Amino acid sequence: MYVDSHCHINFPELAGRMPEILQKMEDNGVSHALCVSVDLPDFPQVLALAEQYPHIYASVGVHPDYEETPEPSAEQLVELAQHPKIIAIGETGLDYFRLKGDLEWQRERFRQHIRASRISRKPLIIHTRAASEDTIRIMQEEGAGIEKGGVAGVMHCFTESLEVAQAAVAMGFYISFSGILTFKSAKDLQAVAKVLPLDRILIETDSPYLAPAPHRGKMNEPGFVRHVGEFLADIKGISVNEVQKITTENFFNLFQFAA
Repeated sequence: MYVDSHCHINFPELAGRMPEILQKMEDNGVSHALCVSVDLPDFPQVLALAEQYPHIYASVGVHPDYEETPEPSAEQLVELAQHPKIIAIGETGLDYFRLKGDLEWQRERFRQHIRASRISRKPLIIHTRAASEDTIRIMQEEGAGIEKGGVAGVMHCFTESLEVAQAAVAMGFYISFSGILTFKSAKDLQAVAKVLPLDRILIETDSPYLAPAPHRGKMNEPGFVRHVGEFLADIKGISVNEVQKITTENFFNLFQFAA
């Protein structure tokens, strides 16, 4: 069985099709999914899905792209994370691609999430785009890594260099590949996936975005994570069963709960 380690099934594009979404997960051998929070006003929708469905889990956090939204404090995130179906803090991080100008607010938001992770002992879900140097620096400064007392987490929808991946792995983080891995233009990313050890890899959809081949250009959904897993197996020259087994074990090892 596969696990979709990062999706947004609370978004309107998918929420209205929930019976179909869940059936397609089953049809494609996807046993669990993590529905990831992007802001606090919509967090109740994320939590409601996790409460309703035993095989759906959730996170709490505020995405770095969301400028006009209430800022979370570490204390607020820790309080919300006490719910047993909340298994992660995030998604958080830095994005210098979509937003320009003085982004100190984004860096401070990231720091609040790392502090919440350290206090709550729940892993981080990190988004980084065109900001890898500052992302790694703040992770180190705030002690996100295991060696500094943090609980690490996952670099989600990874598109950075091998050096960035290795820096994150050295801190105890996992690297998660989305449907981007299957794109013909993603040769550099495929090279990173080939080198990284399988025991540090997760797979995801980031749905409703970034549908993998052969569904590229269509709306993504958790059932499509199977295609990411199959592509990863091909890159590494190993069986699909091994990718299923190890990436699923990695998910449960990171988020520390039993299936």
